Amino acid sequence: QVQLVESGGGLVQTGGSLRLSCVTSGIIFSNNIMGWYRRAPGKQREMVATIGRTGWTNYADAVKGRFTISRDNAKNTVTLQMNSLKPEDTAVYYCNVPSSSYSWGQGTQVTVSS
Repeated sequence: QVQLVESGGGLVQTGGSLRLSCVTSGIIFSNNIMGWYRRAPGKQREMVATIGRTGWTNYADAVKGRFTISRDNAKNTVTLQMNSLKPEDTAVYYCNVPSSSYSWGQGTQVTVSS
């Protein structure tokens, strides 16, 4: 059974930073591309960042230069370092394997106050 457990969210002021973590189980982590996604209130879930098996990365335009995705294959963990946060980054953040049928975890709430 695949499990995706996100943590690290919270309430920060504009310009602040947060570091999100996602611990996975039930998959061969090192074989998979991993992604971070977010769902803002009233909006559809969107891709934030992805990281390949060899470490290549891809970011949504809205977060380029502010967010950094990384992975630790020994710990089956993918992280998202978020700097220079803006109110529009407020959302529930999730990790998952892109284009997979794995169920979404509970996510972690990020709230950025203006």
